[in-house]
Amino acid sequence: MTRAELFSQIQQKSSFLCVGLDPDLAKIPTHLMQEADPIFSFCRQIVEETADYAVAYKPNIAFFEALGPQGWVTLQRVLEIIPKEIFTIADAKRGDIGNTSLLYAKAFFEKMDFDSVTVAPYMGVDSVTPFLEFEKKWVILLALTSNVGSMDFQLIKDENGKPLYQSVLEKSLEWGNAENLMYVVGATRGELIADVRKVVPDNFFLVPGVGAQGGSLEEVAKYGMNSSCGLLVNSSRGIIYASGEKDFSKVARQEAEKLQKEMTVLLETYL
Repeated sequence: MTRAELFSQIQQKSSFLCVGLDPDLAKIPTHLMQEADPIFSFCRQIVEETADYAVAYKPNIAFFEALGPQGWVTLQRVLEIIPKEIFTIADAKRGDIGNTSLLYAKAFFEKMDFDSVTVAPYMGVDSVTPFLEFEKKWVILLALTSNVGSMDFQLIKDENGKPLYQSVLEKSLEWGNAENLMYVVGATRGELIADVRKVVPDNFFLVPGVGAQGGSLEEVAKYGMNSSCGLLVNSSRGIIYASGEKDFSKVARQEAEKLQKEMTVLLETYL
């Protein structure tokens, strides 16, 4: 998917919502356990009810990998029922040396046909650029995450006072551009989103942490939005686990609609 196609979806739906698919057998409604493939049934109903409001879906690969070989079958089935015009993110957080990265890229881009994959930049250029060789595919680079451990490395400053995440951003601009490179920027670090935007003014951000993790959607839009919106704000638990009963997909739809309505206002305000 191209940047123009993604922005078109955002405009059509007045939304920059990404729904995270984190299907946990311990959390999905118990009545689904009677199904032949409970995880697929759960994800299918979530997608069917939220597709009107979402411009992206982000399956967290770990939740599928944990099921063994069947999990990969389920993941492919889920991917196939996501409408083609909706952006897909393989939240796999891959990052290895060049030849291995190339095989990861082929797996997610050629075999499974995801639009994008999350990548860890710690090993540098040869771990990232193989993913950038695929036309109309995207790398979503971990930049400034919202987990507690992010402070262990990402905010360490060099002798000039520059935090490590900023050096990562600057270096990555030598590898890709706003047409194939996005960044993970956590919503719970709202005060730093503006700093990230200064370094990468044109790129899209994938923003986790809104909702269950306490991030402010308004702050994210205020400090992170650019002329092409430039934001995919992810909500996982706040949508998919809003209800644990048989009405779970209907309640998920209601929660997605709430966020979409907030996003409509923010797009009108800041775009």
